[in-house]
Amino acid sequence: MLQIHHPRDPCVSVIGIGGATCFRAPTGSCTDTPRCVTTASRSPTRPTPSTPGHTCLETGDSTMAALNGFDIDAPRWDQSTFMGRLKHFFNITDCRTVLLSNAKLDEAKVLVDSCRASSIPPGTTEEQLHYAKKLYDSAFHPDTGDRMNLIGRMSFQVPGGMAITGFMLQFYRTVPAVVFWQWVNQSFNALVNYTNRNAASPITPKQIGVAYATATSTALATAVGLNLYTKKAPPLVARWVPFAAVAAANCVNIPMMRQQEIMNGIAVTDENGNKLGDSRKAAVKGITQVVISRVTMAAPGMIILPIIMQRLEKHRFMQKITFLHAPLQVMMVGVFLIFMVPAACSLFPQRCSLPVSKLEPELRESIVSQYGDAITHVYFNKGL
Repeated sequence: MLQIHHPRDPCVSVIGIGGATCFRAPTGSCTDTPRCVTTASRSPTRPTPSTPGHTCLETGDSTMAALNGFDIDAPRWDQSTFMGRLKHFFNITDCRTVLLSNAKLDEAKVLVDSCRASSIPPGTTEEQLHYAKKLYDSAFHPDTGDRMNLIGRMSFQVPGGMAITGFMLQFYRTVPAVVFWQWVNQSFNALVNYTNRNAASPITPKQIGVAYATATSTALATAVGLNLYTKKAPPLVARWVPFAAVAAANCVNIPMMRQQEIMNGIAVTDENGNKLGDSRKAAVKGITQVVISRVTMAAPGMIILPIIMQRLEKHRFMQKITFLHAPLQVMMVGVFLIFMVPAACSLFPQRCSLPVSKLEPELRESIVSQYGDAITHVYFNKGL
């Protein structure tokens, strides 16, 4: 929040938050009534009555909204539908957010926490709260509230994934190149998986090391083995080897990185967030959905792009610019990922549910004995 002296009116100070400006007069001069205008609002907000002692002046298409009782954690879009989840993940996987400073992200977190505590700063608009929540969701872990490392965020999937995948698809012919780029990819995936784990189930450094080594070995064995096996196969088949390696590694990397959840269970709650216990079956369901999403995320770019490149490389102009093939593939992978990252994340709700009848017998009996038939489903964060 910035506070500066208004350049045209000495009797007011200017409090700016994003696209809104609140003009507040010093006590004892002019008027004590704050006058708020939105100056760069991207979309109109719903007009609502002003609170006592707070007068709002309309500018352009926007009005200042009374935000008493605003629930910042309520989904902006219906998360029970694919389209609602797609809009949500397009919002939080926006790769432009990785360019923002930590100070800007921390400022958004402060605003989100203030809203949760029902102490919204004067002059704040609903649009600004939504934007702050977007930044918060893109950079802070939903379980711990801690700021995630930059490379592990889902908003970094497009720039990070496009570079690595593009080079994997370009340099697939020799074993050293396959080994190097599969190692880079699995290192990236391991960091993403660890960053987006369910933080309620801690994992030790030893378990992280075992998971990383196992997934990397699986990817390398698959890639090198298929690379040698497809030497006499049609060229297009060889181009699909990187995807086979990525898919196989994802099936190992994610469960291994989250093995603690599989062994000890994941925290499950009722509809209101009250913990009911830990469930291994819930963990298996959540991790399975994450694996499917990750493979789906990579599939279109790594399956369709080789077909496109094989056809393009037959043209004479492409044969003259071989040095541009790698950058071209990187850019085309980026186009796929811009759409596939949010689409793959949207396949399943992040707040997953499981019928009580499907839980482990001891947990099911515990819930039934305490709550009877009042609770039919449990809920948990499946991770990303």
